[in-house]
Amino acid sequence: MRTGIAAALGAAALVAAGCAVGPDYVRPEIGTPAAWRVDFEKAAEVANTKWWEQFDDPALDGLIETALRENRDVRIAAARVDQFRGTLTSIRALGLPQFGYGGGASRNQVSREGFPPIPAPVDREFSLYEGAFSAAWQVDLFGRVRRLSEAAQAQVYASEQAKRGVVLSIVSGVAASYITLRGADRQLEIAQATATNFRESLRIFELRFKAGIVSQTEVVQVRSQYLQAMAAIPAIEQQIAVLENLISLLIGGDPQPIPRGRPIGEFIAPSIPADLPSSLLQRRPDILQAEQNLIAANANIGAARALYYPDISLTGLFGSVSTESGEFLSGSATAWSVGAELTGPIFTSGAISGQVRSAEAQYQQALLAYQQTILNALRETNDALAGTLNRAEEVELQLQRVEALREFVRLAQLKFEKGVAGYLEVLVAENERFAAELASIRLLAERYNQIVNVYQAMGGGWVDLADSMTQ
Repeated sequence: MRTGIAAALGAAALVAAGCAVGPDYVRPEIGTPAAWRVDFEKAAEVANTKWWEQFDDPALDGLIETALRENRDVRIAAARVDQFRGTLTSIRALGLPQFGYGGGASRNQVSREGFPPIPAPVDREFSLYEGAFSAAWQVDLFGRVRRLSEAAQAQVYASEQAKRGVVLSIVSGVAASYITLRGADRQLEIAQATATNFRESLRIFELRFKAGIVSQTEVVQVRSQYLQAMAAIPAIEQQIAVLENLISLLIGGDPQPIPRGRPIGEFIAPSIPADLPSSLLQRRPDILQAEQNLIAANANIGAARALYYPDISLTGLFGSVSTESGEFLSGSATAWSVGAELTGPIFTSGAISGQVRSAEAQYQQALLAYQQTILNALRETNDALAGTLNRAEEVELQLQRVEALREFVRLAQLKFEKGVAGYLEVLVAENERFAAELASIRLLAERYNQIVNVYQAMGGGWVDLADSMTQ
């Protein structure tokens, strides 16, 4: 008998190892362009380095390191990975033998009026001692547990990619915010210096007015110019405070002053990574996460279809039962049982077909989401690459405009001093120069942020390097 049971168990295990209901996952065919709209040389290895270090700013490096260690979103993502790993362990256990034990001792009294009746001479009270080891195994004959495990494993991988996506966003967010902050710092310096110059001009014009050299109209014009420069300062200071608060949040701290490093004009622009668009499929966290969600949805179809098939459960028990403590471990007190149970559906009023249909619909949603994620990644990367070139050209042209306006100011002041033109011409030149200088710094910050966008859009091995810094 025992030989037959062992043979049945072996046969069931062999069948269970080779059968799984439902479709096996095959990556969908996704058409990707052969090249980017903007032509760059292949430099994929650049995307696998800590690109933010190319700015050569120790303050930025320190902020990113702190953010990767302390940011709450990174910690939440790491905890979510552990959650899915725990779920995977639990699901895998469903397809493995389960062993347990139990035991107890009790003092009992039975009724003489029950069935069967207890005759008067027999003692109504007795003790009962029990102890046993148990074993149970739900044979995964049609692969339902394996499909559930496959789905759970994909969810683990998806959560890991979600964490990589958080890391990507945190690094890019800190870098972009810091660049914008240093740009605002420079704009504040320009506004303060301009206001100081205009205040001195106002002082001189007020003295000239008292001496009868200039008119009150010209004094009012200079005062307006000075107040315009002063009015720009509070808005820039507010922007600096907002950026410092944002960076403080990203590095996991209370709102606080942020340490500075290089001025924005001394930044070294990182190299632009480039590779074939198809490489995005292997490195962007959101694409990898979407594919793992697709794999999980595909496996859930098999798990749902397996509900149509029977479940086989094998159970066993070996122990001892005795009313006398001294006889508890004797051979006559030994008890055991071995059993097999087969259960399966006959008519479920559409309960199982509804689950299958729902699983198939979820797969279609995951497939469309995967395709949409790829299209969005291609768009973001092309936008970032195009923006990098265009913004660099715009910065260069704006710097040339600033130089031209500085010459305009010099000539206008010269004409005013010679009495050839009124101060209004100087006023116009000064205001245009001031606005152009502020705009040039804003465009320079945007140029560097476009490079950050390229690294964020293309992903790359640097995300894994940054992820390792979160440990």
